[in-house]
Amino acid sequence: MDILSDKFKPQPYWWDEIDFGAQESTDAPHVPSKTDILIVGAGYAGLHAAIVLARAGSDVLVVDAEHIGYGASTRNGGMISSGVNVGKHVKLDQDLESAMLDEASQSYSWLAEFIKAEKIDAVYQQCGRFIGAHSKSALKKLVGRLDRLNDLTAADAFIVAPEDTHQEIASDYYHGGMVLQRSGAVHPGKLYDGVLKVAQKAGVTIVGHVRAGKINRRDGQLFIETSAGEVQAENVLITTNGYTGGLEPWLKRRIVPVPSYQIATEPLGTDEIKARFPNLRMIADTKRLLYYFRPSPDRTRILFGGRAHYLAHDPYAGARMLHKGLTSVFPDLANIRLSHGWWGYVAYTMDGVPHIGESQKGVYHAVGCHGSGVVMMSWLGHRLGMRLAGTANSKSVFEDRKLSFFPFYNGQPWFLPIMGKLYQLQDWLDVRLR
Repeated sequence: MDILSDKFKPQPYWWDEIDFGAQESTDAPHVPSKTDILIVGAGYAGLHAAIVLARAGSDVLVVDAEHIGYGASTRNGGMISSGVNVGKHVKLDQDLESAMLDEASQSYSWLAEFIKAEKIDAVYQQCGRFIGAHSKSALKKLVGRLDRLNDLTAADAFIVAPEDTHQEIASDYYHGGMVLQRSGAVHPGKLYDGVLKVAQKAGVTIVGHVRAGKINRRDGQLFIETSAGEVQAENVLITTNGYTGGLEPWLKRRIVPVPSYQIATEPLGTDEIKARFPNLRMIADTKRLLYYFRPSPDRTRILFGGRAHYLAHDPYAGARMLHKGLTSVFPDLANIRLSHGWWGYVAYTMDGVPHIGESQKGVYHAVGCHGSGVVMMSWLGHRLGMRLAGTANSKSVFEDRKLSFFPFYNGQPWFLPIMGKLYQLQDWLDVRLR
């Protein structure tokens, strides 16, 4: 039996309710020849920066190479937290980590307040997150982080002993874990649609299918080559994150785009979902090649994510690989079929933390959220907008930190398959040797 349903869609589950591509005009894209601020990338970061700047009186143009709503902002898992992943990937100075955790906690509260204030129907739920420990040593590390997370992020976290794992998930895959009660979920498609409407209401011009190219400088002004003609701007913001590519040569060696895949099951029913997710929490785990999964907002399906391919971008093959991951957690779902499969880019930086900065005079960036972009990319865009609008009362801890380049890397992540095999081996050894 083919595990892909007869009506399998190689696109995000979130697009079923909002078809962003269908909303756009079929006419050739048009952009003005001059603007105060040009923002490249119409995701969460770009739109939030645009909202701040437009409300401050700037003329703002946002362009995107694909249709509006194409990128990671509508391809993610819709899982939000108060900073649990800060310092997860790379060891940080304790004072710096404390400051970053504190600001990440602020960003979580800010986004919840923004959704409420703008009356966005994002299906926001503070349902909590269970982080499953894949080994005994992983559980010990979670125990070691507990007090610090509670003190600095108000995570309201507690440890789940191995014998109590079934209180959080109906699976024997994990060896206990940690629950973060101050974490939640959104429908990323609906969240994005709401933010888009706020930006449009603020007077932002947003144009899809316009690819930005070389940035030139003449007489103190920036002139950006685009597929729809040259645009003159006082400042340029690059908020393309994992989709940056060769747009800005300086950033090219400093961001690694890593593909992350997701699948959606066919409907299982609300009773079945409640049985597998007793508290209806978001789920992630401690593996280097982690799984992350959740009930769908209507609580009828499982949405399951992880790493499938590193260089190939095939939603069909990726879906079949992730199905194996799904059945490793829930073996009795071996015959469940998949309705959707998709992928999107996650952006990694050398130091493992997000960055706001200026790569050259007048050219700014907000990048590097390592898979936690729903809250953090929104926040970075908001903060970058405040910086240019002159309304920030203080400097972000993520601002103007050195963004180092990756050695032997020119924008093509040739090393990802090698790293993937290494991480897979390390995860395997964790379970069997510790």
